[in-house]
Amino acid sequence: MGTTITPLDAPGKPVIRSYGDGRFRIADHVHEGSILVLPDAVRPWPVAEVAEITADNLSPVAGSGADLLIVGCGERWSPPPPDLGPALKAQGIAMEWMDTGAACRTFNLLLAEDRPVAAALIAVT
Repeated sequence: MGTTITPLDAPGKPVIRSYGDGRFRIADHVHEGSILVLPDAVRPWPVAEVAEITADNLSPVAGSGADLLIVGCGERWSPPPPDLGPALKAQGIAMEWMDTGAACRTFNLLLAEDRPVAAALIAVT
């Protein structure tokens, strides 16, 4: 399945093992399509492109305990919607924006450091 990420031993945490082919392997489970990875859950995220990302469809992050959101915007970097950063900041959430591959790797590193982090990842093929 797609691109495998450097192995990380973090039992009980939502480690991203691989991504691509329209899905993600989180720990031992495969998730089809775009996803939200929260500290305690992985949820489907009904987003296929940057233009569909809103503060509303990212609302589960606000109640998750994460203070940092890593957004994977797809196969290639494209700019975020201009109102998204300020909307998240008003909820106490900082946002880092990058392509999906970089977002998966960054999320895992922050997770390994026990940071309160979430990820919003657009699936890539």
